[in-house]
Amino acid sequence: MPIPKLIIPEPISLKDHPELSEKWVEDQIVDNPSLLGLGEVEVRGRQRIQPRAGRLDLLLEDAENRKRYEVELQLGKTDESHIIRAIEYWDIERKRFPQYDHCAVLIAEDITSRFLNVISLFNGTVPLIAIQMQAFRVEGGVALVFTKVLDELQLALEESVEPAKISRTRSDWEESVPKQNFQMVDGLFEAIKAQYSSIDLNYKKYFIGLARSGVANNFVQFRPKQKCLKLTFRCEQSVDLEKRLEAAGIEIIGYDKKWGEYDIRITPSDYASHKELLLDLMKIAYQFEMQE
Repeated sequence: MPIPKLIIPEPISLKDHPELSEKWVEDQIVDNPSLLGLGEVEVRGRQRIQPRAGRLDLLLEDAENRKRYEVELQLGKTDESHIIRAIEYWDIERKRFPQYDHCAVLIAEDITSRFLNVISLFNGTVPLIAIQMQAFRVEGGVALVFTKVLDELQLALEESVEPAKISRTRSDWEESVPKQNFQMVDGLFEAIKAQYSSIDLNYKKYFIGLARSGVANNFVQFRPKQKCLKLTFRCEQSVDLEKRLEAAGIEIIGYDKKWGEYDIRITPSDYASHKELLLDLMKIAYQFEMQE
């Protein structure tokens, strides 16, 4: 077998490139948010208008850990205004949505030691991650490399065992749970689709959420199990709704006031006997989302 040819990437400056722009970099991150090394995150917003301020480049969300990242992107060297914007947008978003944990993320091609020292002064008071972005020309294409140069927290690594396979696609979910439980997901989703035609199922590691044009919109979350379906849906707490569910024999796990959402447990027999009630829950969640 021949030895593979060594390819030496050619570093390029995005700021000075005649074709590649900040928008192009945003497009790559939107298509593949995992490039940033922030874990299992989704795009929640792009060029998000801030009250009495500018536009936040990207808003990312880790739905499983209830955390949002306010991402400020800059080609070339970082500067004072870049740092100020990153912290300002972080502060605005955390005040608007206090139910989430928030972290500012600053991305630039060149983060100098001087600015790294300045940024590190905020770390611990302002949760902030600094990421250096590098671009390389490789065989007619362009490769982007994102490297954390300052993390939110410096934690010691623990020994761990090889993790079990984690569902990521529809096929993974279908293989891991009984067919009748997955069919409940499709049936309930059809009620959402009838109201909100542009939305799709979004298959994640630990749950199945919703997305519109690639942007997460998880006002309903499905967690199919071996014996049931755990359903999370957003709406105002309602005594009348709770009575309807209890009368139908559907188990209410609880209501989270911080997040404004119910958790319930549905069995295939619940779905067969009370399908109309469950479809109503999807409509209630959709209407609640439209009011926000």
